Amino acid sequence: MFVPTTFFAALLMTVLSTICWGSFANTFKGTRNYRFELYYWDYGLGIFLISLLLAFTMGSHAGGPRAFLANVHTADNINLFYAAIGGFIFNIANVLLVAGIEIVGLAVAFPISIGIALVEGVVLSYSIQPRGNPILLGAGVFMAVVAVILVGKAYGA
Repeated sequence: MFVPTTFFAALLMTVLSTICWGSFANTFKGTRNYRFELYYWDYGLGIFLISLLLAFTMGSHAGGPRAFLANVHTADNINLFYAAIGGFIFNIANVLLVAGIEIVGLAVAFPISIGIALVEGVVLSYSIQPRGNPILLGAGVFMAVVAVILVGKAYGA
């Protein structure tokens, strides 16, 4: 695995990752007459293939126990399965979000989807490991639900 050994290398990788972070929106703006959802599928496939390329090049740099394939071989099969399923579900959710953005716009789709995700996350986290003040958590979840409903009503009006 490639690990930066100097501050300059770490800074360069940070700047490069920041540039790549905005690449979806910037490259989409360069396309004409191409549906947003279809572009997402192509972009996602491209990111997956580039990730594989980097895993087998920079991720295997200098070999040893920290190389990509060595790490994959030490992982349990069930954990690899969970990672693949999680990635698949995450991408389906992103495609649905992108479709929602195309239909109603970013100002409506994003708050509704993030609000629902926040509520789900808090409820699931608390049911798995109940920590924190349930009254404050419940009040925050209630306000998030109200906000999601109000955004939906505002769009309807």
